[in-house]
Amino acid sequence: MKRAAEKISITGFIITFIGAILFSTKAVIVKKAFADIKADALSLLAVRMICSVPVYLAVAFYKSGQQQNVKLTRKQWWQLLLLGLMGYYISSLLDFVGLQYISAGLERLILFLYPTITVLITAVFFKQKITRVQLTALVLTYTGIAIAFLGELKVDARNPHFYLGSLLIFLCAITYGYFIAGSGQLIPQVGATKFTAYAMTVASIGVLLHFAINGNFTVIASGDNRFWMYGVLLAIVATVIPTFMISAGLKRMGSNNVAIISSIGPISTVIQAHFILGERIFAAQVVGTVLVIAGVVMIGWKTNKR
Repeated sequence: MKRAAEKISITGFIITFIGAILFSTKAVIVKKAFADIKADALSLLAVRMICSVPVYLAVAFYKSGQQQNVKLTRKQWWQLLLLGLMGYYISSLLDFVGLQYISAGLERLILFLYPTITVLITAVFFKQKITRVQLTALVLTYTGIAIAFLGELKVDARNPHFYLGSLLIFLCAITYGYFIAGSGQLIPQVGATKFTAYAMTVASIGVLLHFAINGNFTVIASGDNRFWMYGVLLAIVATVIPTFMISAGLKRMGSNNVAIISSIGPISTVIQAHFILGERIFAAQVVGTVLVIAGVVMIGWKTNKR
């Protein structure tokens, strides 16, 4: 039994590690697409959803047809609708728009604040007390962000939209933190895979309705194959595969271990952005990244220990 448990842990670690790396490619792919094809954020987000929603619809249909399927109550449907729109529609839109203005490395670092934001949300809305260790972790992470932010500001001093882009990504982290806090209450009731498939389907509908009302159809109709190539990369490599890999990791190891392993994300993004996009790696960024990751790992480790 012990050997089997160790094997499951190793499998869960590998799956989660690869999923986190794939997730970290998103910002780099988006920045590359902005540079190569001059696409706007909404068009890029729409094509991402067009390419990914068939997979989520298929999974949702499959899960709903299983005998052990849990039928959602009206309250759960409303919760799932709100969380799907908040976590994968509004958050993604804020993220894509923000990436137009700041580097991929800083985007991933600010976005990685979501575990600490989740702690604050659960403390306010679900009355969970913030421990001394969590408070120390919060200080570490926000100190790290401040150091990295000031260092990035010096490097990108001529960017007139730097503060706007940073604010949009921070709002993205808040909405995603709310999504994580809420999904933590709903996933145990309906299952991780079903929740992910349904939430992504809801978000896709929201994005496509937004695009139908206010989208730039000339970009999609341009016939540029690179546009669809980036859409497929965003949908499959940076969305579909990692979401199900992370769900599998959650099933094997729990959310706290997954959060700790996913700390590789910002490091992966910084390295990819350096070699693919030519973004600079500087001392303040390294120090800030280390502090943020240390804070997130501390939160996950302490919760897992309890």
